[in-house]
Amino acid sequence: MEKKDFVSELPKNERVVLHEHAPLPPRLIYNIIREEGEAELARPLQALAFSGLAAGILVSFSFLFRSIFHMHMGASPMEPLVSCLGYTVGFIIVILGRMQLFTENPITTIIPLLSEWSWTRFGEVVRLWATVFFFNIVGTAIAAAFYSSPYTLSPEIEAAMHDVAVNVMKLNPIENILRGIPAGILIAAIVWISPQTKYFRFVMIMFLVYFIALGDFAHVVVGSCEMAYVVMAEEAEFFDYLFRFLIPCGFGNIIGGTGIFTLLVYYQVAKELKVEKKRRTRK
Repeated sequence: MEKKDFVSELPKNERVVLHEHAPLPPRLIYNIIREEGEAELARPLQALAFSGLAAGILVSFSFLFRSIFHMHMGASPMEPLVSCLGYTVGFIIVILGRMQLFTENPITTIIPLLSEWSWTRFGEVVRLWATVFFFNIVGTAIAAAFYSSPYTLSPEIEAAMHDVAVNVMKLNPIENILRGIPAGILIAAIVWISPQTKYFRFVMIMFLVYFIALGDFAHVVVGSCEMAYVVMAEEAEFFDYLFRFLIPCGFGNIIGGTGIFTLLVYYQVAKELKVEKKRRTRK
């Protein structure tokens, strides 16, 4: 029995409305992200470097505004619910501003690699990851140095930033890996959901990043600013920054963003992609 195509029977204006309200199929979302990834891999090194530097500096506003909210809330039982809203500020600026944030790359650039594996493509991915990660970290160090200046912030904000930052120091490397995994998954989810939430991206980013903060998960770039702040206050060693936080947390974010989320969504559409590739080959 043939499947009846009721859509073709509708008036043209109703068909347009129907298509506008239809959810994007996973294969189409995959191809949208793949196209974005291809464009990012083709960007000049200088553009990646400055974009990564800007992202590292501006995402530090998550640390700053969380601290400001913490200062105003004090010991209130509602403090975590309110201060975690401040954590979303830097991410909103960076993601909507289309800047290079390392934790977005584990899905954006891996999808083109999974679609068309080659050593040349693998080298492009490594080049982008290394450049963006390095300049994100440099940006967070610049921001931490700026916040550490006695002339930049009020003593009350400085005390609040110290209270927020010392929490990062409490975790050991294994805890940073494990808490980095959910953060990596949620950031990858933002990238995956974005094509479907064209007019509500602001709310979607705020919602998911809010739960990264509320769940006390570890994000390598924002956490880098917090740890750098503590190191500059001489309350931690560079060894702690590098081996206790940065490497383990970055590894956890990659496991969550690439090893779990990206591979799951890839295998969700892998069969359809093979059929599509065969169809193109026949033509």
